[in-house]
Amino acid sequence: MKADPAVLRKIRHDLLITALIYVLPVLAMSMWFLHTGQRPWMTGPTQMQSALNLLGSMHVSGPVLNFVAAHWLTLVILGVGIVETIFGLYGNYWDRNEKAVDVFSYVLVQSIVIPVAALLALKLCVLIAPHLAGSLGWIPFWWGIAILCVGDDLTQYWYHRLHHQLPWLWRFHRTHHSSSYMGANMAYRQGIVYAFGFANVWVVAVLTFLGLGPAAIVTSAAKAVVVIASHTAIRWDQPLYKYKVLHPLAWLLEHTFIMPAVHHAHHAATSDDGIGYYKGNFGNLFFFWDLTFGTARITRQYPAHYGVSHYENDPWHAQLLWPFVKSNVPGSELSQGGPVLREDVPLEHRIARYRR
Repeated sequence: MKADPAVLRKIRHDLLITALIYVLPVLAMSMWFLHTGQRPWMTGPTQMQSALNLLGSMHVSGPVLNFVAAHWLTLVILGVGIVETIFGLYGNYWDRNEKAVDVFSYVLVQSIVIPVAALLALKLCVLIAPHLAGSLGWIPFWWGIAILCVGDDLTQYWYHRLHHQLPWLWRFHRTHHSSSYMGANMAYRQGIVYAFGFANVWVVAVLTFLGLGPAAIVTSAAKAVVVIASHTAIRWDQPLYKYKVLHPLAWLLEHTFIMPAVHHAHHAATSDDGIGYYKGNFGNLFFFWDLTFGTARITRQYPAHYGVSHYENDPWHAQLLWPFVKSNVPGSELSQGGPVLREDVPLEHRIARYRR
């Protein structure tokens, strides 16, 4: 199945604009240095000094605090997931197979696939250009944040967008959209091939090698918080839309970051209700990439149903290990000889399965 020619033209057009956006933080930093007369490249590695100062001010010590520092993301997901489960926010959709997809995906992807990808990226950097190690360490911490925010998040936006707009890439990303529920437990639900190619992992690894490690840690942590906050079944942004006095804050937040309502729309089972928009809202941390490239839809409403409409509960191991392991569900996109991209089916076909 080939991509729509109009979609390909739009992709080429937007990629040209993207190339210009990548330059903006570097250009802004250069103008700042010109204005202030600063010459940090002549004074030493400010990134590392900023990191040491930050660690020194935190006074992190003791086995409990060290454990929290090392596993905070897992603890946050567990905490939010427990709240979602207690209040029954997954409905009847979180069966044994879906639990296995979520749990094994997080363990496999976060503990093995992503660390291996990052290590490989660093090894390749050492092999290809060892003389460049730490060469950008002079960049001030906050400018490093700006560079990471663009280099990391804009690249991830494109990685995500292309997996939706180029049919041959869809099946690598399908696992993330197969769940019929939203929640912290499925925020990192990914197949191993898609996770291994995470654009942000490779970009962050390369920029860390070049000396922007402290900035990379901060931006990665901020992104993880936003990812969980936008996937959670707890609709914490609804008060912002309900009360008029909060509307200015709501407008600012939803035009900057990925909010639950816009990301839930991206996971909707259909785009025909004027709310769901799985054909857009591709941002990961920032929403203004979608606004810039015309892939945004803001309704401040939540879709009634989530997931791939033709999903038939493919086995968890097929969802995580495709294309190395195939699904035993006939006609599934993940089955042997299955279609590259299936047409949507009436939602009632899928919903009825959970009523039995």
